Amino acid sequence: MDKDLLFKYNTPGPRYTSYPTVPYWDKTPPTEQKWKELASNAFSISNNKEGISLYIHLPFCESLCTYCGCNTRITINHKVEEIYINAVLKEWELYFSIFGETRPVIREIHLGGGTPTFFSPENLTNLIQGLLKNSNVHTKAQFSFEAHPGNTTDEHLQALYNVGFRRISIGVQDFNPLVLAVINRHQTYDQISRLTKKAREIGYTSVNYDIVYGLPFQKVCTMMETIMRVVQLRPDRIAFYSYAHIPWIKPGQRKYSEKDLPDADKKMAIYETGRNALELSGYYDIGMDHFSLETDELYKAQQEGRLHRNFMGYTDTHTQLLIGLGASSISDSWTGYVQNEKTIEAYYEKIKAGSLPVFKGHNLTKNDLILRKHILRIMTQFETTWKKEEEVCVDLYKAIDRLSEMQFDDLVEIEPFHLRVTEKGKAFVRNVCMAFDAKLGEELPATTQFSQTV
Repeated sequence: MDKDLLFKYNTPGPRYTSYPTVPYWDKTPPTEQKWKELASNAFSISNNKEGISLYIHLPFCESLCTYCGCNTRITINHKVEEIYINAVLKEWELYFSIFGETRPVIREIHLGGGTPTFFSPENLTNLIQGLLKNSNVHTKAQFSFEAHPGNTTDEHLQALYNVGFRRISIGVQDFNPLVLAVINRHQTYDQISRLTKKAREIGYTSVNYDIVYGLPFQKVCTMMETIMRVVQLRPDRIAFYSYAHIPWIKPGQRKYSEKDLPDADKKMAIYETGRNALELSGYYDIGMDHFSLETDELYKAQQEGRLHRNFMGYTDTHTQLLIGLGASSISDSWTGYVQNEKTIEAYYEKIKAGSLPVFKGHNLTKNDLILRKHILRIMTQFETTWKKEEEVCVDLYKAIDRLSEMQFDDLVEIEPFHLRVTEKGKAFVRNVCMAFDAKLGEELPATTQFSQTV
C-alpha cells in the first residue's frame, strides 16, 4: 500500500455503526413516548417480514482490560448477576406494551459487554429463556456472544448452545505476553486454542477472533507472530481493529502513555503486516476491519449484496428494529435511535419506576436517512448508487465534491449517480464515508472521540 496515502488519510474518524454518529445526536432527544411510537412502527414493519434483533449489554468484568473503550463495571461480586438479569427481563417486558398481542419474532441475539461470561451458565440460560418465553424464534435466527478466553468454561459453551447460540466471538487482542500484561489481559494461546476446538466440537458453526493493532509495545514482528498463530487455529472470521487511545474518556488507559504506543509509522506497518498476512492466509476483506473465510456467512452475504452493519458490527442479518437491553445499550428503529442510561444505578432506577431507561437519542431527518443509506452501502458493498430525485439532498452532492481528491488518488471511482470504492481505496472506506457525513463536515468534535481510520 502507498505509504504516502496512509499518512495522508490516517485521521480520526467514526466506525459508522450508525449515522448520525452518537456525538451528533439531537441535543433534545426523543421522549420515551416518541421512542415507543418509533419502535411500534418499526415492529409492525419488521416483525412479520424479517423479525427483530436484540442486543443485550452485560457490563460486568472481574478486572479492567486497560485498552477497553466499552461501558463496564468492575467487580468480583457475582451476586449482581441475578439482580441485573431481572432488570433486563423487566425492561423486555416493558416493550410488550409496544408489541401489543403480537409475539415478537427473534431473528438475532447478541450478548456483548463487559464480559458476558462473567455470568454463570445457569444465569445466562435463565436470561435467554426469559427473553424467548413469549417470543417466537425465526427459522434463520443467529445467536452470538462475546467470550473471554480466561473465564469461558465448557459449561458456558454447552449452556448457550442449548438455548440456540451457534456463533462465538473470542477476545484474542494479541498473543505477545508483554502486550497482554500491560493491557491487563490474562489469557494464553492454549486457552484460546482449547476454547476454539471445544466450541467446534459442541457444534458452533462460526468462530470469530478480535485482534487489536496499535496497542502498547506492539511491533511488526510481534503482530506477525500473533497473526501466524491465529491462522493456525483458523477462525471463520476475524475483526482486526485499530486501538483508540482516549485516556481522557477511559482513565484505565493511563496505565501506559503515548510513548509506549507505536508511532504512526510503526502502527501503519503493523496494520499492513497483519492485513497482508491475513489475505495471504485465505481471508477476504469483507468490510472495514473485518476478514472472513469464503465458507463463512459474512463472506457469502458480502458477495450477495446482503451484508448489513449496525451497532453490533457486521452481520448477515438485517432487521429494521434492533432493541438494545441493559445499561448503555442502543436501540435502532431505522428512523430513530435511543440509548439507555449508562450507569447501572440510573438504569435500575428507571426500570423500577416502570419506564423505558432511555436518556438520549436522535430522530432521523429525511437528509439523515438518505446519507445513512449511502454510508451503509459503502460500508457493506464498497459502492452506492442514487437517483436523480435525490438531487434535492444538497449534502449528497457536497459529499461527491469532498471526494474529488480521493478520486484523484484512485481511491474511488465516480460516475453519474454511482460511486465505487476501488481495491486500493478499501483500506480508506471510513474516509469515504466521512465525506458523506454532513454532521462531521459542519462541526468537528471538541476532543478526539474516534480511532484513527487506518
